[in-house]
Amino acid sequence: MLDRLPFLVGLRYVRAKRRNHFISFISLTSMLGLALGVAVLILVLSVMNGFDHELRTRVLGMVPHTRIEQQGGMQDWKALAEKVDQHKDVVASAPYVQQQGMFSASGRTQGAMVTGVQPDYERHVSIIDQHMQAGTLDDLSPGSWHVVLGSLLARNLGVGVGDRVTLLVPEASITPGGVFPRLKRFTVSGIFKVGADLDANLAYANIEDMQTLARLGDKVDGLRLELDDLFKAGPVTRDIVSTLGAGYRGMDWTYTHGNLFQAIQMEKHMIGLLLMVIVAVAAFNIVSTLVMVVTDKHADIAILRTIGAKPTSIMGIFVVQGLAIGIIGIVIGVIAGVILALTVSDIIAWFQAVTGIQFLDPNVYFISYLPSRLEMSDLGVIVSSAFGLTFLSTLYPAWRAARIQPAEVLRYE
Repeated sequence: MLDRLPFLVGLRYVRAKRRNHFISFISLTSMLGLALGVAVLILVLSVMNGFDHELRTRVLGMVPHTRIEQQGGMQDWKALAEKVDQHKDVVASAPYVQQQGMFSASGRTQGAMVTGVQPDYERHVSIIDQHMQAGTLDDLSPGSWHVVLGSLLARNLGVGVGDRVTLLVPEASITPGGVFPRLKRFTVSGIFKVGADLDANLAYANIEDMQTLARLGDKVDGLRLELDDLFKAGPVTRDIVSTLGAGYRGMDWTYTHGNLFQAIQMEKHMIGLLLMVIVAVAAFNIVSTLVMVVTDKHADIAILRTIGAKPTSIMGIFVVQGLAIGIIGIVIGVIAGVILALTVSDIIAWFQAVTGIQFLDPNVYFISYLPSRLEMSDLGVIVSSAFGLTFLSTLYPAWRAARIQPAEVLRYE
């Protein structure tokens, strides 16, 4: 019976109605504070995980994991692609020609990076096929002078499928009439949307058309590579370049988007640490609750000691009471946090639709919506940390209760 004493009495103290309502209030605020801290921590880390996941799958799905280029242009790219594809970490390769230019249509202008691709190769190194809103990549046939635009780029230009746009490239053409900028009319054959800043500044055309426009002949700018592990892009790129020999250079995704990924990782750790302080404050509120309970229950503790309860049993009573308060708060917080993490994207989208407020402007941020991704590893760390902090907060009040001398207390009863 005495072995069960800490659980029986500790849980009874949790349920009991106290004469001192202030103690009950402090106990309730400690529980709710812990629940709020856990829920917010789960929600924020899920959103940070969502940004991290979207960066990997969407932005880095459109941006090449690494690029291999040759000084003066790449002539026999097919032979080089066959050689590169034999590398154990390379999934696929595709040729490309890139040209910075400015589109104009109906009096509107917008700068963009135009990438010349071969559709059969490009779909193996890019996710663009999965995000076409209109048209297909196969419409980019040689000599058609078709172009696929990002959704924001098309909207800014006020064009749709079938409309004509003019591309101005930063190279001059010398004619008998003088020096003129190089212009070319394209027909919009498709529109894609990945929900990132790429929608506003990226376009695709056929690689042969772009070779003609850039006057490259049969040369291409380089090869885009898809790797089985994008986080090995640096070592893999250096290994491939060293294998190919002099005249080649490589550039992986960390040069263009590495800072963004590192910033998200750092923010996740820093925000998690700061929010864990909130959980710690809520957990250590249990200290004040238990100290007041110990003071209120001096007589009860003395009586239990006189009938044979050991100091460890007395200590266990208040540890059980504190843990019960903490566990209830953690469970409420986990339930609320998981629900919010799973629905926050829909809630924000609904709020934006109702109010017309755009929280994430795609012209400023790399994605245009609030993503969320709940990971069980984060959930486990949050729950175990909150439980550990709660347990630590019960030790001092429980130790004080165990040191109470029955004779000193009962003398005045």
